[in-house]
Amino acid sequence: MNYKNGKDVLPPSLLKELQHYIQGELVYIPKQTEQRAAWGEKSGSRQQLTLRNQEIYSCFIGGTSVTELERKFHLSGESIRKIIVKVRRTSIHQASAHGAYS
Repeated sequence: MNYKNGKDVLPPSLLKELQHYIQGELVYIPKQTEQRAAWGEKSGSRQQLTLRNQEIYSCFIGGTSVTELERKFHLSGESIRKIIVKVRRTSIHQASAHGAYS
């Protein structure tokens, strides 16, 4: 964090207004909050994992065993089961939001 003198960086009218509230003390001015991209959005990793997880779920629904999915995707059985549960929940939630379960 750098120290800057207010009279060097602020317009005189703003400096005068600030002096009504505080004089001769240090004030921290935070950066503006910015909308950060979620993990993997810029690189495409998130989309790749979503597609992979949907493929795992589709294979499972199609009859592929968890053991076969472990070998195919190089993941543990526990990871495969978590993906299946997560994609199933997401699918049910999306379907109910679109009225498929009404």
